Amino acid sequence: MRGKVSLEEAFELPRMSAQTKEKAELYIAPANRERYFEEVLNPCGNRLELSNKHGIGYTIYSVYSPGPQGYTDRKECEAYASEVNDHIAKEIAPHKDRMGAFAALSMHDPKQASDELRRCVKEYGFLGALVNDAQHAGPDGETYIFYDQPEWDVFWETCVELDVPFYLHPEPPVGSYLKQQYEGRKYLIGPPVSFANGVSLHVLGMIVNGVFDRFPKLKVILGHLGEHIPGDFWRINHWFNHCSRPLAESRGDVFAKHQLLHYFKNNIWLTTSGNFSTATLGFCAQHVGAERILFSVDSPSEKIEEGCEWYDNDKDAIVKAVGGEQAYIDIGRDNAKRLFKLGKFHDSEA
Repeated sequence: MRGKVSLEEAFELPRMSAQTKEKAELYIAPANRERYFEEVLNPCGNRLELSNKHGIGYTIYSVYSPGPQGYTDRKECEAYASEVNDHIAKEIAPHKDRMGAFAALSMHDPKQASDELRRCVKEYGFLGALVNDAQHAGPDGETYIFYDQPEWDVFWETCVELDVPFYLHPEPPVGSYLKQQYEGRKYLIGPPVSFANGVSLHVLGMIVNGVFDRFPKLKVILGHLGEHIPGDFWRINHWFNHCSRPLAESRGDVFAKHQLLHYFKNNIWLTTSGNFSTATLGFCAQHVGAERILFSVDSPSEKIEEGCEWYDNDKDAIVKAVGGEQAYIDIGRDNAKRLFKLGKFHDSEA
């Protein structure tokens, strides 16, 4: 398929190369690291060639995890996020028909995060924000700032006002949590377990704490076909209905007003980033609808050719799994065109 849109594609500032290589030892196989470093530090390099070869017409870039969320000092974090945004805007400027970007944000303060998002959308034409899970703060980095509490309503109001999506992306575990939970099970860091655990907690917190009820037009994107949540749709919703909601009501606490799937069908989009499973894609399409799913690769953690070859070479099975040819095209390209209000881009009408 030509003209695919891919929107979980990472980069990092070249000056951060030493830190990037250190962090890559957590979850990048040794044989993959040379390719990985080249791609993450040079987003407009060979990834553009690979996109041409494998039918990606438009790529939306975002900063490498943990990005600003790893900076515990607010001023340092805000400076880094602004530097990242200015850098990627300059990098993609010659390729406007091929590339866009998500804003990187310091999430220490909701008002400052709102202002930086507005700057990036208005000044650079960025297509939304991507934030790497909870913001680390405090002198020891052990304070976690979540965005599911009422003080963050000013930020969510800005997302709705600008009408841009918010991508909630994973980050690596750090500090005492890393030591206590993963010291003896380090090979579960990242995609096997830790990434999904963090984001699942965060987005479910947004649901139960009423963020989407207060902002019914809010748009949130989850990668990796939903960070393990879809497989538990029934169980989570069952527990919400027979236990959590009645408990919250008896205590006068805020709780989600709707059934779990309501939010996945009205506020949340899923991407195929790093989850190239036709069976899982079909399961998600059956439950949330093909119109809520977006193709993505997750480069450079995953190879562009692998993600694209899956979507292209397994087309017949995918078409059957998601409900037809139009659904296949929608997932590959047209859902993203609508969500991000994209105009014409390379192969956008192919």
